[in-house]
Amino acid sequence: VQLQASGGGLVQAGGSLRLACAASGRTFGGSIMAWFRQVPGKEREFVSAINWSGTGTSYATSVKGRFTISRDNAKNTVYLQMNSLEPGDTGRYYCAVHFGDPIPYYEHEYDYWGQGTLVTVSS
Repeated sequence: VQLQASGGGLVQAGGSLRLACAASGRTFGGSIMAWFRQVPGKEREFVSAINWSGTGTSYATSVKGRFTISRDNAKNTVYLQMNSLEPGDTGRYYCAVHFGDPIPYYEHEYDYWGQGTLVTVSS
């Protein structure tokens, strides 16, 4: 299984980025796809997740109202639209896949991980 994340970069505070993560290597029916982020010296933290049908989503309090998660099952791809970015959003963003319900919030509960994409928000 491979999860290829893309879309990171350098942006000024208040700007936007759209991350994408393409999954391959097996069928992903029924999967939950999620985004986590990590900064050096800190633990990886949950950002957002979405269920297979797209009808169930969850967001960390810090990003609620600014970030939107979506998925395209035909492409096995999950997206994270990030608006009104803040310097505190800086970090490496990882996508992850979990098979089962409900949406998990801890990294050890996820089955597969991508390599991450770096997001840097300048003030």
